[in-house]
Amino acid sequence: MSPRLDSRSLELFLAVADTLSFRQAAETLHLSQPPLSRAIRELEERLGARLFDRGTQGVSLTDAGRKLLPYARSVGRLLREAEASLAHEGMPHSLRLGLTSAVEPAWFSGLAERLQARHPDTAVSVVVDTSPRLVRQLRAGRLTAAFIALPTEAAGLDVMELDRVPMMVAMPSSHRLARRRTVQLADLAAEVIFWFERARQPAFYDHCQRVFAHHGFAPRKIKEPTDHHVLLADVAGGRGIALLPKSFAGLRRAGVSYRALVEGDELAVGIGLATPRSKEVVREFLVAGLYAAIRGGAAAEVSPPAWQGPRPRTTALDAGPGRGGK
Repeated sequence: MSPRLDSRSLELFLAVADTLSFRQAAETLHLSQPPLSRAIRELEERLGARLFDRGTQGVSLTDAGRKLLPYARSVGRLLREAEASLAHEGMPHSLRLGLTSAVEPAWFSGLAERLQARHPDTAVSVVVDTSPRLVRQLRAGRLTAAFIALPTEAAGLDVMELDRVPMMVAMPSSHRLARRRTVQLADLAAEVIFWFERARQPAFYDHCQRVFAHHGFAPRKIKEPTDHHVLLADVAGGRGIALLPKSFAGLRRAGVSYRALVEGDELAVGIGLATPRSKEVVREFLVAGLYAAIRGGAAAEVSPPAWQGPRPRTTALDAGPGRGGK
């Protein structure tokens, strides 16, 4: 006799119970809605009890659903703990992690603490630096892994692209274009643009030049300060306009307005996890711990049954555009 409950059914039940929305649950599970609804109906038939009320006011748990919920959470937690106990075999006693200074995605915040909570036996520390320097430290064995901006030359390392951040425009709040919601490169043709020197990151510089040439964009450029706070002060003072990853919109500065860039996705910054090829255990541990956070989930400790994103690449130069020189 086959069991009426299984781990996959409980996972689907939990997704709907947590969101009280079949649509949102399907998105979280990377499914379409019809198969999820079908699976829940089949589960209810096997149990002989309705778990959800589906009405015009939305979805709610029935008495049976509320009784099942704590058991489902407990089973899910035990499965994650069992998976973690095996996945973390071979983890080092200390994990020195590099973070690129090129972007500041929301999931960077509290990263060390979240990873430490997932594996208390490993001491986690963080170093923030430019991507090329992080790559050099990885090769020298001074870092265990690093999140680098893409593209960055990283031959000999495994690089897995995890996220992409579009570029946006930072301009003086008094600028005539600040009244618009979106801006195109063509709108900035007559402006002075802060830009970085090619020596800092040839791969990304060359990529941007190709995008600029494709759009006929050839503005007057001035050297970009390496410190973003100094850069924003210069923008507020009217010295020029800057193109920055969207994640920097969290840096508030009086006199600076951020606007979406139509070509922002073409100039998007990739964020890649770079590890030595001998650090597969570390890579899988980091990817599992970050899966929910990167996709906007609040509980970064909840990992998927298997990683569904891109597989590792041997060089970040193949991973697409990014502001990797920072």
